[in-house]
Amino acid sequence: MTALLPDAEWRHRPGMAGLLDAIGARDGLARFVGGAVRDTLLGLPVQDLDIATVLDPHDVIRRLGAAGIKVVPTGIDHGTVTAVINGSPVEITTLRRDVSTDGRRATIAYTDDWREDAARRDFTINALYADPMTGAITDYFGGIADLEARCVRFIGSAQARIAEDHLRIMRYFRFLARYGDDDPDDEAYAACRDAANSLMALSRERIADELMKLLAVAAPAPAMGLMVAGDILRAVLPEIDMAGVARLDQLVRREAQAGLAGSAVRRLCALAPQDAAVADAIAARLKLSNRARKRIAIALAPAPAGATMEEAAYRLGLEGATDRCLLDPACDTAPLLAFQGWQRPALSIGGGALIARGLAPGPDVARALRLVEDQWIAEGFPPPERVAALADQTVSKFQRARQ
Repeated sequence: MTALLPDAEWRHRPGMAGLLDAIGARDGLARFVGGAVRDTLLGLPVQDLDIATVLDPHDVIRRLGAAGIKVVPTGIDHGTVTAVINGSPVEITTLRRDVSTDGRRATIAYTDDWREDAARRDFTINALYADPMTGAITDYFGGIADLEARCVRFIGSAQARIAEDHLRIMRYFRFLARYGDDDPDDEAYAACRDAANSLMALSRERIADELMKLLAVAAPAPAMGLMVAGDILRAVLPEIDMAGVARLDQLVRREAQAGLAGSAVRRLCALAPQDAAVADAIAARLKLSNRARKRIAIALAPAPAGATMEEAAYRLGLEGATDRCLLDPACDTAPLLAFQGWQRPALSIGGGALIARGLAPGPDVARALRLVEDQWIAEGFPPPERVAALADQTVSKFQRARQ
């Protein structure tokens, strides 16, 4: 019996019917493919929508243009264009076969053979096609059975698939964490271990992209543990060890206890050695953004002893204080969820107010203002009347010291 794609909201997006008509879906020229089919079968929300077609990409552009649909030639050299319907992108890719590969990029040729296109994909669960009109699913390699068994399996030879694109090593563990049961296919795991050094040939940006996607899944620690145990990351991230995996696992549980969403950057902080300089070196190697590197530096810097959550949030920002608390096993996570609405208070006076009280302009003004602010924080951010009293006391103290 032919499997059918369940109905889903994304299949009724505004403009979808017109797009499918334009590229000949009623005539069998186009099918949904990959993640949209896979995730719909699992009852998961669909983010990215991909369509495969026998049409040449230039023909796709012509047809969409004639239908008044915006189209962008995002990857036309590889057969991919992006249609935009109601503000949402839909990637449309011509059926392809690999002519040659070097582990980083492939030379492709177009084909009209659906099975040939499926055979060049990575995992069986990603090689599922669905007829947009009937919902009938075409499954050449047992992807539906693998979905039901929570098995992530390469199409054909795992070794050959990895040789075509070394990044598939990282993708395998990401998919294992999201769709598998953390019990790797023996052939796949052996192939990933054998080819681990080939990750060195990839750009650090591609490695970082896959690593951060893996860290963002609900439970990344088991898959990360398999990678560390198999020395799969040693060539590119030698600092990551099983102690880091244990910290990651603990952090994931603490995020859940606090009722907060997981953060890939925060989880990288747990996975890395607990030294801000070493963690920053890892982030720099992965070419993470300056914002991510600053967040890592704040999260792993030595914390002031005895600081309250309010003080930490004031000095570090709410994100930094939250990261530090979640990464510290001694910190109580219970108040964190309610604390996410906290607004940073503003000190009600500035240096001018101290000068108006008689403090001579100069370096003493900044020092005195810091003392007022420190006391204000220590007292739990009291109202302006108390701040005024603190300012009077501090100015008097400095004036006496000058006499």
